[in-house]
Amino acid sequence: MSPFPVYRNEELVGEARAELMARSTAAVFDPDLNDAVRAIVEDVRDNGDEAVIRALERHDGVRCPPDRLRIEAEEIAAAATSIPDELATAIRTGVANIRRYNEHILESASWSAELEAGVVLGEQARPIASAGLFVPSGKGSFPSVLMHLATPALVAGVPEIAVVVPPKAGSLEVDPAVLFVAGELGLTNIFRANGPAGIAALAFGTETFPRVGRVVGPGSPAVAAAQVQVQLAGCSTVLLFGPSESLIVADESADPFLLAADLVTEAEHGPDSACLLVTPSESLVDAVASKVAYALEELPEPRQAWAREALARGGAVLVSSVDQAVAFSNEYAPEHLQLAVRDPAALARHVEHAGEILLDQLPFAAANYLVGVPNTLPTGGFARVSSGVTARTFLKSSSTASVTGPALERLAESTVVLAEREGFPAHSRALQLRAAHRTATVEVSDV
Repeated sequence: MSPFPVYRNEELVGEARAELMARSTAAVFDPDLNDAVRAIVEDVRDNGDEAVIRALERHDGVRCPPDRLRIEAEEIAAAATSIPDELATAIRTGVANIRRYNEHILESASWSAELEAGVVLGEQARPIASAGLFVPSGKGSFPSVLMHLATPALVAGVPEIAVVVPPKAGSLEVDPAVLFVAGELGLTNIFRANGPAGIAALAFGTETFPRVGRVVGPGSPAVAAAQVQVQLAGCSTVLLFGPSESLIVADESADPFLLAADLVTEAEHGPDSACLLVTPSESLVDAVASKVAYALEELPEPRQAWAREALARGGAVLVSSVDQAVAFSNEYAPEHLQLAVRDPAALARHVEHAGEILLDQLPFAAANYLVGVPNTLPTGGFARVSSGVTARTFLKSSSTASVTGPALERLAESTVVLAEREGFPAHSRALQLRAAHRTATVEVSDV
């Protein structure tokens, strides 16, 4: 029995196709979930720290005194002595690569160019004033998330950064690996709170939590729903960083053993994840299925159960050609896309929508951790309109313009026509006055 469903693209229609395409968004926008999340968000808005503490007790079974919401410097410092040296080295390697990637992005964030004679236009990029970063902890330890959120924010130059991390289930302990990352990056505003309440606390501010202008971070459907709710209340967020999802486009040249390993890699994130293999090769699907079944047996619980459910939510899609596979991928707009084909670079030029594109069967795990590309990426089809978290996420731009007198004179006539069409006489007068003033100045200088 196959560990995942197998579909034929031409038969995958109607409700079945819509359900496959919807994946996590169905849960994120579920009315009952949003009602529950809205109640938490509004409670935090109205009652501050008291509501954050109430949410921790109700949903995590832990009572947090008000003075423990903020994680003090001593706890962050202690984390540095509690993690293995090899983990510290891995974190430092990842941070260095992420920093280099984002510094390269920053080099072209501001620009200026003479686009026509006398008209110099550009953009001046500046960091946003404050950012709140959410690091999940429900299904494991995620220091890599803080690495990939905070490093770009620091490279961008955000002056105020606050971090929310849920404590481990049933205790007030926060993952020391996450705190080690915070210490390495010099972050001091770290807070313990669960997802929706912590996001609301950052969005509105409380007695303990600072109010920030933008909240960013991946998480469960409830975490994603909370970010939707606070955006409705005026806090900027980036949508949608929900449960993990991946899609592999493969042809018969791909190694089925590696394909199976990469499918299970993404599937083990959680039962609300989704994993797809899209290929024109039926024999490849059969080979991958047998190897996935074996790989699943090697996974410990609860990861094995999560992976089985995630694979059942995705599956394999048989298409007529690699070109049709890319068309399917563009329709799906995956968070993670791997191209396991003969010429991945050529095929990548036809990819329109994907959070990331991995070539040459680069494993998802490599990109998730240390390569340097972002690992917080849009899910649920939002790759059609959004991007992964980089330094750009924490920048805003002001346009700049400089126009010489002759160039302005050249543009004035058409500008006046548009201003008069739209019924703005002061606009057209401002241009006409400048033309008259310039003429008068020229005549005086000629005397």
